[in-house]
Amino acid sequence: MASGNDMKAAAKTYDGFISLLKWSVPIVALITLVVVVLIAT
Repeated sequence: MASGNDMKAAAKTYDGFISLLKWSVPIVALITLVVVVLIAT
């Protein structure tokens, strides 16, 4: 069973993951767009 301390650690990990996701999704989308444009031309 998870203690309160484990929940704090899990929440911190989750926050870090969401923060990383906020930055990585637009970057991946931009790279994809560039590749698509290069292929199309």
